[in-house]
Amino acid sequence: MKIGSLFDGSGTAPLAAAMCGMDVAWISEIEPYPCRVTAARFPGVPNHGDITRMRGDEIEPVDVIVGGSPCQDLSIAGAQKGLEGGSRSSLFFEMIRVIREMREATYGVYPTFVVWENVPGAFSSNGGEDFRAVLENFANLTWRSDPISIPRPDKWLPSGIIMENSFSIGWRTLDAQYWGVPQRRRRIYLVLDIGGWSAPEILFKRKGLRGHPPSSGEAGEGTAADAEGGAGGGSWAFKERARKPGGGKGFLPGYERAFTLSTNVDQSICYGIENSGRTHGIADTLDASYFKGPGARNGNEREIVSIPCKDRERKYIVRRLTPLECCRLQGFPDWWEDGAEGSDTARYKMWGNGMALPNILYVMEGIREVVGDAAD
Repeated sequence: MKIGSLFDGSGTAPLAAAMCGMDVAWISEIEPYPCRVTAARFPGVPNHGDITRMRGDEIEPVDVIVGGSPCQDLSIAGAQKGLEGGSRSSLFFEMIRVIREMREATYGVYPTFVVWENVPGAFSSNGGEDFRAVLENFANLTWRSDPISIPRPDKWLPSGIIMENSFSIGWRTLDAQYWGVPQRRRRIYLVLDIGGWSAPEILFKRKGLRGHPPSSGEAGEGTAADAEGGAGGGSWAFKERARKPGGGKGFLPGYERAFTLSTNVDQSICYGIENSGRTHGIADTLDASYFKGPGARNGNEREIVSIPCKDRERKYIVRRLTPLECCRLQGFPDWWEDGAEGSDTARYKMWGNGMALPNILYVMEGIREVVGDAAD
């Protein structure tokens, strides 16, 4: 499968797609620093730049198009000028235009799936009319013309499904804190399956990938299951371990996890620590650092060293998070920005506008899973 990423930002969707064995065909991003990051991580992948100048009938057709269109005019933290009134969030309609042009050029073959990410404020913006417009525009990509109405009592629920003969749309509000990253980040993830009914299966009814347990949005669960066996890349085996606090010898029981990843990018992809159900907080027990650089093959271990903070007085200070910590909060490895020069302001902006990797990975895994079932 091939993916195209609109409003690409830090490269979250391409990274999640690569972890699922998909090929990254192209991206679209205009901010200079994120462009340098993705150029370093995905060399050779074309960046089509400004979406307003893109032509969907001139770029490479792809199976999946992902886009987190700007949210500033939909967020409850702003003036909620809406899709039509806001200069930023109105770029959503450019996303629709590019997809429509691709569908017309390929006689309705591409894309098969569309993924849209945005803030929950989209439900209430303009009295609910903006989210209705989002659904209607996605539905109309299938050449459907019937209007979509706001459900009674005039309020959109955090999750929902639309099923018709020629397509399905599902949306679900995911909170990143339940996918293994230490931040509350609620976002709408919407999936359009053009010509199929798998959207609710992708978002709600998951079986888990190749022997891994199913992913879940319930509190206490770890990150979304890692994908293995991807096409076009190598396979890496890893083991995570945590040393005992205070520099003691040996490792903490319950903090060991072995896993395999496959990817078509040049560097290994490791993110996050799985707590394995223990009651200790991550900050009490584990260093938040991630793996650095290309991963060793053949099961070489990487150790995660604990913070020796037990049995000592705790002193708390309030400080600003570093850009690297913002990177970790989004579920990315420390080395993701290596080779890209940029100011702290540019780095903060990129991570603040981005998607949480475990959430979009959950969605991409779901697409891969339903496509694999169809092939079987």
